[in-house]
Amino acid sequence: MHPLLNAGALRPLAWLLAFALGASAPALAADAKPATHASGMHAKPKTAKARSALAISVAAAEDGSFWMVGLDEQGRLALQRSTDQGRSWDAPRLPDIGSDGVAADGESRPKILLGKDGLMLLSYSSPLAKPYTAQVRLLRSTDMGRSFAPPVTVHADRQVITHRFESLAFDAQGRLHTLWIDKRDLEASKAGPTGEGVPYRGAAIYRNVSVDGGLSFGPDTRVADHSCECCRIALAPAPEGGVVAMWRHVFAPNERDHAFARLGEDLAAGTAPTRATQDRWALDGCPHHGPGLARDAGGGYHAVWFGDRGGLVSVRYGRLDEAGRPVGEVRLLPDEAAEHADVLSSGPHVVITWRSFDGQRTRWRAWVSEDGGQRFALRELGRTTQDSDHPKLFLAGSAIYGHWRSTEGVRIERLTP
Repeated sequence: MHPLLNAGALRPLAWLLAFALGASAPALAADAKPATHASGMHAKPKTAKARSALAISVAAAEDGSFWMVGLDEQGRLALQRSTDQGRSWDAPRLPDIGSDGVAADGESRPKILLGKDGLMLLSYSSPLAKPYTAQVRLLRSTDMGRSFAPPVTVHADRQVITHRFESLAFDAQGRLHTLWIDKRDLEASKAGPTGEGVPYRGAAIYRNVSVDGGLSFGPDTRVADHSCECCRIALAPAPEGGVVAMWRHVFAPNERDHAFARLGEDLAAGTAPTRATQDRWALDGCPHHGPGLARDAGGGYHAVWFGDRGGLVSVRYGRLDEAGRPVGEVRLLPDEAAEHADVLSSGPHVVITWRSFDGQRTRWRAWVSEDGGQRFALRELGRTTQDSDHPKLFLAGSAIYGHWRSTEGVRIERLTP
């Protein structure tokens, strides 16, 4: 049997094949206005990538505009603005990223983060020469995307190894936290103290902090050993103004559950992080399927994740306490084919969104709660027979929106008042 499958995990075959095959992307927005390019941008086409992709990120600015980053049909990093809540988009702006490639498929997507006083950050994993290697790159604008400084590498380590699947967030003090999956400790373990090599499970989670909005970065710090190799990292605000993280972890000997940590309380080498899920999925391979995490207004966190518990492969929703430990009932999403779920909260509202394939078409669905996750209502948001990205959620003021991109275009839906 293939190492990514076991007796209770046959249903994920469809999403494993989809990940392997990739998707061909259209222009970033089909209804873009005539192209104009501002200073600090380039319009010169680059050679199209062999496998273009649909993964995007969207953020809302204080003035109510939406900003979207992804790849256009020629494989170029493109930024667009909407002033009508995603019904139409301005012409793409093309930041100059030199010869960088951009990973924009599945769990790895370009990110956009908006700060104060016109600060805009775009991040992406840029593949390197060897397979499965990359560097985390950051573009910085101080004039709300009209121009960008040249891209910089976020991490101090420059080995040609894995630095991928980055996530970034500002804390309440305005400090920028960047996390990524890193294989420097795996590489070091291959030699061992006496040259014989020592076993090392998976990869590691590393991070750094910038106190000047991405102009400079503190040292690379290991958050935890033995993370899964290719699953996204979820971030959420902590109650005292910090940031917490959740990721798929390889608990000994090979259980691919999820771990939780409060940033700034980095673990000593060899110390296990808080175990946030208890599926005990024994799997010798990465399922390419990271978790979602959101702060609960009443304390603790909402979490969604994909896993195999006792032969039942599904996306699950549960609650975590302030330390990241599971509390209360774990619930299955009302869709046995659900995959790549995301969760976001705002006051008493909690939204979970996902996609699923019914054998003929892919559906975009959401579970919406108005009482802090006690009860949910199912919403049907869209469907397609074409290739599509994983749906994601974002905040615009106190409202929760979802976005979903397929080869037919980009959909934006408001999901809470």
